[in-house]
Amino acid sequence: MSASRSRSRSDGRSHSRYVADRGLTTRMVTTMFLIGLLYVVVVGVLVAFLRGSWPVVVVIAGALFVAQFRFGDRLAAYSMGAREVTAEQAPELHGAVDRICALADMPKPRVAVADTDVPNACATGRSRDTALVCVTTGLLRRLEPEELEGVLAHELSHVAHRDVVVMTVAAFLGVVAGAMARVALWGGFGRGGHGRDGGAAVAVLLVPVISAVVYAVGFLLTRLLSRYRELSADRAAALLTGRPSALAAALTKVTGQMGQIPTRDLRRAEPYNAFWFAPAFSSRQSIGRLLASHPPLEQRLDQLARISARLGR
Repeated sequence: MSASRSRSRSDGRSHSRYVADRGLTTRMVTTMFLIGLLYVVVVGVLVAFLRGSWPVVVVIAGALFVAQFRFGDRLAAYSMGAREVTAEQAPELHGAVDRICALADMPKPRVAVADTDVPNACATGRSRDTALVCVTTGLLRRLEPEELEGVLAHELSHVAHRDVVVMTVAAFLGVVAGAMARVALWGGFGRGGHGRDGGAAVAVLLVPVISAVVYAVGFLLTRLLSRYRELSADRAAALLTGRPSALAAALTKVTGQMGQIPTRDLRRAEPYNAFWFAPAFSSRQSIGRLLASHPPLEQRLDQLARISARLGR
C-alpha cells in the first residue's frame, strides 16, 4: 500500500493500530499539568515582585511559550543535525517507513537523516502532521533491514501515542521558564519602583533560586516520563511488527557499539538523549547515567523477551 493511500485512510482516524497505553497517557497528562503549573507559578512570582513591569513579564512568558510550541521541534531536529530526505535520496529508508506506516495505519511523517556515526534514531514534532522521524547514517550502516524496521516502529509509536508532542514541549519548558526569570531580572530589576521597599533586593535573591528549582523539577519530570515512554514504545513496536527479537537485536547492537564512537560525537548527541532511541554517553562516569532518560538495557531486553515468549517467536 502506498504512503498516500495510508495517509488518506488514516487522516480521519484518531487511533492507529499501535496498542494503546493508558499508563503512558496518564503520565503525559500529569507531566504537562505539573510543568504548566510550574510555569504559572514562576510567572506569578515574577509578577508579584515586578508589579510595575508585570505586562512585560506576561508578554515575555507568553512569547516564549508560543515560540517553544511552534518551533521547539524544529530547533531539536536542527540541533541534532537532521536533514530531510526524499524517497529518491533514501529509497530503502522511505520504503521501511512506508511499510511500518501501512502496518500501523497511520500517516507517514517526514523522513530525515543525520550525518553522524552515532548509531541512533529519534522522532520529533508538535503534532502528527508535523512529525519527523530521523535516523543517523551510523544506524543505517549497522542494522539489518528487520532491525531497522524495529527501530522505526519504536520511533513511530512515539508519534502515534503523541508522547513525542509532550516531550517536544516539555523537554525545554523548564529551561524556558528559567530563561524567562533571568530575562526579567536583567530587564526589570534596579530600574524604578522597588528600591525603596527592598523588593528588588529580595527578587534578586529569589530569581536564581526560582530558575534552579524550575529547571530541576522540569528535568526530573521529563526524565520520569521519558523512561516509561521508551518501555511503552518498545512494547508497542514489538507487538505491531510481531518481531520483538529484531528490536532486541537492534538495541543490543546499538548500545554495544556506543563505546566505539568518538567522544566528540557522543558529546554532541548527549544533550538530546531524551529523544534518542538509545542514550549516548560521552563517558562511563557520565552524570547522565545517574539521571538517565532511558530505562536500563537489561529491563528493555527482559520486556522484549517476555513479549517474544508470549508470541511464540
